Amino acid sequence: VQLVESGGGLVQPGGSLRLSCAASGFTFSSYYMSWYRQAPGKERELVAGITSTGISRNYADSVKGRFTISRDNAKNTVYLQMNSLKTEDTAVYYCKAAFGSWGQGTQVTVSS
Repeated sequence: VQLVESGGGLVQPGGSLRLSCAASGFTFSSYYMSWYRQAPGKERELVAGITSTGISRNYADSVKGRFTISRDNAKNTVYLQMNSLKTEDTAVYYCKAAFGSWGQGTQVTVSS
């Protein structure tokens, strides 16, 4: 099983980024997928989740209306579109498969 995140970087407040998580080694289309983040000195927190078919999604209150989770089961990839980014969104972002596997994370820094 492998989960590889990409798309992080440095962006100014109000900007956008799109994270990707490429999955392999399991039947991606069968599993709920989620994005978490961990800021320095803080616990890892759930950002968003999406069901195996993509029909149902959930979000942390702090990102509702700004972030969108989606998936492409043909490409074994889950995405996180992040708009209107704030400095408090700065964190390492991880994707997670429902059975517990994590990616290595991608750094997102929001700063002017």
